[in-house]
Amino acid sequence: MRTIVVVGASLAGLYAAQALRTQGFDGEVVVIGDEVRRPYDRPPLSKEFLAGRIDADVLFLESADDDLQARWLLGTPAVSLCTNTREVLLADGARIAADGVVIATGARPRTLPGTTTPPGVHVLRTIDDAVALRSELLPGARLVVIGAGFIGGEVAATAKALGLDVTVVEAMPSPLAGPLGVEVGAVVSGLHEAHGVTLRCGVGVRGLAGRERVEGVELTDGTVLPADVVVVGIGAIPNVEWLTGSGVAVGNGIECDHQGRTSIPGVVAVGDCAAWQDLRLGRQHRVEHWTGAMERPATAVAALLGGDGVSEHRPVGVPYFWSDQYDVRIQFAGHAAEADSVTIEAGTADSHDVLAVYRRGDVPVGVLGMNQTRQFGRWRRQLNTAVPV
Repeated sequence: MRTIVVVGASLAGLYAAQALRTQGFDGEVVVIGDEVRRPYDRPPLSKEFLAGRIDADVLFLESADDDLQARWLLGTPAVSLCTNTREVLLADGARIAADGVVIATGARPRTLPGTTTPPGVHVLRTIDDAVALRSELLPGARLVVIGAGFIGGEVAATAKALGLDVTVVEAMPSPLAGPLGVEVGAVVSGLHEAHGVTLRCGVGVRGLAGRERVEGVELTDGTVLPADVVVVGIGAIPNVEWLTGSGVAVGNGIECDHQGRTSIPGVVAVGDCAAWQDLRLGRQHRVEHWTGAMERPATAVAALLGGDGVSEHRPVGVPYFWSDQYDVRIQFAGHAAEADSVTIEAGTADSHDVLAVYRRGDVPVGVLGMNQTRQFGRWRRQLNTAVPV
């Protein structure tokens, strides 16, 4: 291979480019990005950056010593991949020839279905999103956050600290019920309530009120919540539509084996857009977290450079995420959905310092820590040693 194109100037895209160089690739590396900015760190967007405690220049991931000798094509997204001619077509009509391709196009926020979006309604994914939202988080304003997942919980915590009146609406029975389960999600409910955030769980959103500007959020039970600002945090959609007709197999993300190979030889995928085969689960699974975007590119690049000859077992760690909300660090590793029981093994819900272990039968399959960094780390290492044969 003489030219490898990385589609996506994201965290995963940057780590893929770095892995190419550290693993000895000395050909041309081209990095394509739809944003005009070089890769930056997204987790602080809902926390320190949104609160105005740090500036944008702190977010950028490359150091002064980084020299990837890459060609950066920024501000113009890829619109198609021709696997026959090995070309990536850009929105401006340019065609970039590639011997190998790393897809790292990430995901975009879901929007409320069937509703108009008046001014004052925000999503949060990019620096521009965060700048727009930050300008409206004024003390005393009424903020309604739709979705009590990671983004929703972090925005709620940040906004409450800035002096806003915050209400969080969640269709599931508790915050983070999807990734953590309802029982542990109830512990997170207590965290929000302890800090004066109003929770409305188990109810959906029917629509938004206001034309010139958002004025409220109408719930499916008929309640209308007054709102000066609304944040929609109801998940993300993988950016894979541009691959239509390419032959790359796509489901809920780009379908990959356990090393990131797609259905097309010479094309691998990493980051939020990629659904890797999980050897523990026995199925493909899309991981939308920072750690996966940082760790998996090295494995995918090794598979790409090794071609079909790469057969060694290269297991990746169990999915891991963290979320800082108020003064609590929430950490989770593993697969909560695989568990049939969960037990609190340290701390208490009232003090928000819980360590909970998820088990399937007698086998641990996940662990949650709330301000339990040391014990959580031991359990996470234990989960990562349980590699399937």
